[in-house]
Amino acid sequence: MFRLLPSGGNNSFASSTLHEFSQKTSTTSSNFSQRLPLMSSVQRRNMFASFKAGVSNIPGSADSGACGLMESPAGQTALGTPMLNVLGPVLKHGSVDKFPDPSDHLLLSDATPVDGCEVGMSDRVDSHRSIPINGYAASIVTPPLSGAKPPLPHQSRFRNNVISTAKYTMYTFLPKFLFEQFRRYSNIFFLFVAIMQQIPGVSPTGRFTTAVPLAFILMVSALKEIIEDFKRHVEDRSINRSKVLALRSSPSAPPGSRRAWVELQWADVVVGDFLKIDSGRFFPADMILISSSEPERMCYIETANLDGETNLKVRQAPKDLPTWMESEKLDELRGTVNCELPNRHLYEFNGSICLEQVVKGITSTKTIAVNNDAVLLRGAILKNTDWVYGFVIYTGHESKLMMNSTAPPLKRSTVDKITNKQITMMGIILVVISLISAISSQIWNHGAVDVVWYVPKAKYANFGLDFLTFVILYNNLIPISLQVALEVVRYIQASFINQDMEMYHAETDTHANARTSNLNEELGEVKYIFSDKTGTLTCNIMEFKRCSIGGRMFGHAETGVDPQEIRALLTKKDALAKQIMDFFTLVAVCHTVVPEISASECDEEITYQAASPDEGALVKGAAHLGFVFTRRKPAECAIEIFGEPRIYQILNVIDFTSARKRMSIVVRAPDGRILIMCKGADTMIYERLSANNDPHLTATVLEHLEVFASDGLRTLCLAAAEVSPAFYEEWRVQFEEASSAIHQREERVAEVANRIEQNLMLYGASAIEDRLQDGVPDTIADLLRANIKVWVLTGDKQETAINIGYSTRLLSAEMELVVVNEATLDNTRACVSKHLNERRAQLAAPENQLGLIIDGKSLKHALDASVLLEFVELALAVKCVICCRVSPMQKAEIVQMVRTQRPHTVTLAIGDGANDVAMIQAAHVGVGISGMEGLQAACSSDYSIAQFRFLRRLLFVHGAWNHNRLCKLILYSFHKNVCLYVIEMWFAIYSGWSGQTLFERWTIAMYNVIFTALPPLAIGLFDRTCSAETRMAFPELYRPDQSEVSLNRKTFWVWIIDSVYHSLVLYFMTMFLIDQDVAWSHGRDGGYLVMGNICYTYVVVTVSLKAGLTINAWSWPVHAAIWGSILLWFLSLVTYANVWPYLPVGAEMAGIDRMVLSSGLFWFGLILIPITALLLDLVFEIVRRTLFKTLAMSIRESEIENEEPIPLPNAKLRTARYPRYGATE
Repeated sequence: MFRLLPSGGNNSFASSTLHEFSQKTSTTSSNFSQRLPLMSSVQRRNMFASFKAGVSNIPGSADSGACGLMESPAGQTALGTPMLNVLGPVLKHGSVDKFPDPSDHLLLSDATPVDGCEVGMSDRVDSHRSIPINGYAASIVTPPLSGAKPPLPHQSRFRNNVISTAKYTMYTFLPKFLFEQFRRYSNIFFLFVAIMQQIPGVSPTGRFTTAVPLAFILMVSALKEIIEDFKRHVEDRSINRSKVLALRSSPSAPPGSRRAWVELQWADVVVGDFLKIDSGRFFPADMILISSSEPERMCYIETANLDGETNLKVRQAPKDLPTWMESEKLDELRGTVNCELPNRHLYEFNGSICLEQVVKGITSTKTIAVNNDAVLLRGAILKNTDWVYGFVIYTGHESKLMMNSTAPPLKRSTVDKITNKQITMMGIILVVISLISAISSQIWNHGAVDVVWYVPKAKYANFGLDFLTFVILYNNLIPISLQVALEVVRYIQASFINQDMEMYHAETDTHANARTSNLNEELGEVKYIFSDKTGTLTCNIMEFKRCSIGGRMFGHAETGVDPQEIRALLTKKDALAKQIMDFFTLVAVCHTVVPEISASECDEEITYQAASPDEGALVKGAAHLGFVFTRRKPAECAIEIFGEPRIYQILNVIDFTSARKRMSIVVRAPDGRILIMCKGADTMIYERLSANNDPHLTATVLEHLEVFASDGLRTLCLAAAEVSPAFYEEWRVQFEEASSAIHQREERVAEVANRIEQNLMLYGASAIEDRLQDGVPDTIADLLRANIKVWVLTGDKQETAINIGYSTRLLSAEMELVVVNEATLDNTRACVSKHLNERRAQLAAPENQLGLIIDGKSLKHALDASVLLEFVELALAVKCVICCRVSPMQKAEIVQMVRTQRPHTVTLAIGDGANDVAMIQAAHVGVGISGMEGLQAACSSDYSIAQFRFLRRLLFVHGAWNHNRLCKLILYSFHKNVCLYVIEMWFAIYSGWSGQTLFERWTIAMYNVIFTALPPLAIGLFDRTCSAETRMAFPELYRPDQSEVSLNRKTFWVWIIDSVYHSLVLYFMTMFLIDQDVAWSHGRDGGYLVMGNICYTYVVVTVSLKAGLTINAWSWPVHAAIWGSILLWFLSLVTYANVWPYLPVGAEMAGIDRMVLSSGLFWFGLILIPITALLLDLVFEIVRRTLFKTLAMSIRESEIENEEPIPLPNAKLRTARYPRYGATE
C-alpha cells in the first residue's frame, strides 16, 4: 500500500529506508519498472526531477510531499535499489540533464499510486485524465490578485483558465486576415493583376490602379474585423479578470502552515484547485461539488448561460465523501480524481474519486462514483445556497461551456454558388478575349510594319507581354468591389432582421437574431420546411388535463381533472380508491423536480423547478388534486396527501434518456416496502408489464391513450412493482458498478436498469396538454399557399401527431392520408410500393391533396437502400409529411435525404431543443426557437426567433426582399463593369490593338470603389417590389414564379448581353459624335483622352440610370445614391483636372474639364446617348409588365395607385376584393 504524503510534512530520506524499500518491492530494475507505471507520468517526472538536488539529500517540503514520494504502510519513506538502477546513467554521467525524460522510457499512464485505483492498459492518458487531490495545486504560493503563474509540471498537461473568443491577436492579425481574404478566388485574381502591373512596360493602366482599390477593399474588411474582434478582446479581458476564492498557500504564512482562501483572478485557476463560490456567483471552471452550506451537501444552480433553461437544478456532492468538509479539512484530502477527457456533453459526466483514508496506521482506498449530478459547470450560477466548495477538473477552453461555443457549420447560399460559377465563366471569357486581343495585336503589328515604320519591332514582338497587357486592361470584367459590397449589404440586412419589432416577443423580451448574414437571400428560396412539434408549434407549457386510472377516464379538455371528484372517490375506500391513491402518489414521487418554497403574506408558496415541462405539469397537477410534493433531499422525498405528510426514502434514480424513453425511481415506502416506480412511453411500459395485469385494464388504457392522442394530448404510462430486499441488494451492487464506470456508463446503466424495470403493474396513463402557439395554424396555411412543403417531425404518438396536423391546418378534411406504419423491412417496402402504384395519377398533380404519415420504425426501413428511391418519390410528391416517433438522428437523416434527392431546392429546419440541433445544422437554413427547452437550438442555428409565427415574416418579407435585392446587386455589379471595360475592347480595334486605355488610369481605378459604389448598396438595402404588409397578405408572392428576378444562368447572361449592347451604343455613338476634329480655344484638338472622359461620363450616367430602372421603390437614400454618383463624377472631373501642377499627379488631365464641359456636343450627347442606350431596356420592361404581368406586378401597381400599402384582407375575401388577382391565385 502506498499513498501520497501530506504536503508540508518533514519527508527527508533516511538511509535505512533504502533497504526496506528494496525488500518491499523487487531488487531488479525490470520489476521496478513494472511497479513504477502505477504512478502517473507527472508523478514519475517529478520524482526523477527531485534527484536534481542530489539523491542522498532531498529536503522535505510541500513540494516533496506532493511530487510522488511514496510511503509504506508503516509510515516510512523509502527509495529502493531499483531506483538507483534506473538512475544509474544519471550518476554515471554526472548530469541529470543528460538523462532523458522518464516519460519517454516508462509507461505513460495517468494511473494513481493508490491501491485499488490502478488503471489498466486500456485506461491511458488518451482515454481519461487523472488529477491528484492536493498533489500539486497545493504547492502554489499565490499573493492576492496575482497575475497568471507559469504552469506546474502536472498543470502543463491541462489548459489554463484563460479564455479567448477573439479571432486575432496583435501578432496573428495580419497573416490570418490575409489568409482569410485570399481564400477568395476574386482577391487572388486581383492580387495577380496588381503584381503583373509592376512589370515594366506591361500595364497600360499604371502600376497601382488595381493595387490601390484592392488595398482599399482589404482595409474596409480589416476595419470591420478589427472592430468586431476588439469587442471580443474587451469581453474576454473582463471575464478573465473576475475574482474567485481559491485554497492556496500564502507567501507570508510560516512553513508547514495550512493553506487559506485567497482571492485571485479566474485566469489563475488551475486544474486541481479547491474553489469557494458564494451565492449569486458564476462558476469559473468545471468543478466537482465537494461540500456546501445546505444539508446533505446539496446546492441549486441556474444554467441559463449554458442551455438557456432558467429553472433551478439540484446538484449534490458524491454521497460517499466524508461529511467533515470544512475548509481546513480540505487540506487533508488525499487521492486521485479520474474523469473522462474534456467533451461538450452538458448532461453527461463519468468519473470517480479514489479517496485514501488512513485509520490507525492502516491505509485503505475507496472508489466513489461521480456523475453529472455532482458537477458544477463554468457559466452556471449558484442560487439559493450560501456557498459551495468545488474541485476543479476542466479549465478554460476545456470547460464544457467553451467546448459548446463552436460556431455552426459553414454554409454557403445558392446565390453564392451560382455567383462563383459565373465569376469562373467570366474569368474564362476574360482569358479568351485577352488571347484574341493579343493575337490581333500580333497580326496588326506584323501587317503594319511598313505603315508604322516609326514603331520599333521589339515593341510588338512579345506575344506573352501583349497577353498580360490585355488581361490587365480587361481585368475588371470581374467586379473588384462585389465581395465587399455583398458583405456590407448582408451585414446591414441582418441588422434589419434583428431590429424588426414585428418579430419581437414582449413576453420573453426576445428579438429575432440573425446569427449569420451569409444566408439572408436563402430565406427567399425555401422549398421545404422541417419542423419539430413540441416547443416549436406548441408553447411547451404543459398542463395536466386528463388521466386513466383503473379503467376509468378522468378530466376534460377544458377544465382538467376535478379535485372534488378525486377526493370523493378516495373516501370510498374501494379498489378504485386504492388505484387512485397509488397513481397520484407515483406522480408526486417519481420525478426529479425541485420545490422552491417562498413565504407570502398568507402562506408558503411552492414553485416547482423542473428540468422537463412534462414533469412540472404532472407534479403541479398532483398538487392541485391534493398530492403535494413538499421537499426533496438527495435521499428522501416528502409529500403531503391532503395534509398528511409521508416520507419516501430515495434509493436510486434512473434518469430519462431519449433511448430509454422512460425514467424510474427506486424508493422505500413509509411501510418499509421497496418499490420501483416507472413512467414513460406506452411502448416502453407495456413491454415491461407483468403477466398478472388485468387484460381488460391494459386494453382499456390503450383505448384511452388513443382518445387522448386524438385530442392532441401528450401521454405517459405509469407503472410500479414491489422489489424484494434480496433482489434489490444484488441489483444495487450492479447498478453502483455501472454508475461508477468511466467508459460506456450510459449503456451499462441502461442494461442494469432494465433488470429491475420488469414485472410492472400498470397504474394508468396521464394526458398533458401542450397548447399551440399563437398564429401557428395561419402561418402553416400561408406557408402551404406559398408552395412550400411542410414536414413535421415529432417524437409523439401517431394519433397525437395526426391531431396536431389537423389543428395546425397542415392537414385538412379534404386530404387523403397515406399511412406507413410497418414493423419490418419487407412490409415497409410493400406498403410504400402499394401506395405509390395506387396513387400515381394523384401524385402527378402539382396541387394534390395527399398527406403522408410515417412512424419511426417504418422510417428506419424506408431509409434503407432497397426502399429509399420509392419512398423519396412518394414523400416528395405529397403535399405534406408527418413523421412521428422519430429520433433526433432520424430528423437529420430526413433533411439530408431531401437535400440529396433535391440538390437545387433550399431546405429549412426549425426547432427549439437540443434534439433538433442535428436537423437544424443539416438543413440549408437552420432556424432556432429560443423557448422553454433552452437555447441549444437557437445557438446552433443560423437565425433564431421567439415564436413559430415569426417564421412567416422572416421568409415572406425579409427572405423575399433580401433574395431580390442581392440578386439584383450581383447582376447590376457585373452589368456596370462589363459596360465600361468592354469599351476598352472596342477602343482597341481603333488603337491597333496596342493595349492603350481610352480612360485615364485613376478614373478606371476609382470606377468601382467611388463613382459607382453607391447604387449597388441602394439596390441591396432599399429595393422592394411590394410592401411588408402586402407580402404578409399575399403568401403567393413568395412563389419562385412571382420573384421579380432570380439569379440563374439564363438571367445572368441576359444581363451580360444587355451590358455589351450598352457598351456598343456608348462607345460608337460617342466616337461618331465628336469625330469632327474640333479645335478648342488653346488651338489643340481634344485627343483620345477628351473622348475617353466624355464616354466615361456617359457610362456613369447610363449605369446610374440603369440602377434607377432596376429599383422599384424610390426613397431618399436611392435618390442620393443615383444622383449623388453622377454629381460625384462631375465634381471629381473638375477637381482632378486642376490639381496639376500643384500635385504631381494627373498632368494629362489638366484642363480636360474646360474642354469637355464647354462643348455643346457633350451636353447634347449627355441627353441623347444614355437615353438611346436605355431605350431597349425601357421597351423590354414595358412589354414585360404589359403582356407578361404577374401577381407581384399587379399588386405593385395597386400599391402605387393607392399610394399606401394594401390593407390586409380576409383570406376568404381576397379574390372578391381583388378580382384581377383571382386567376393568378
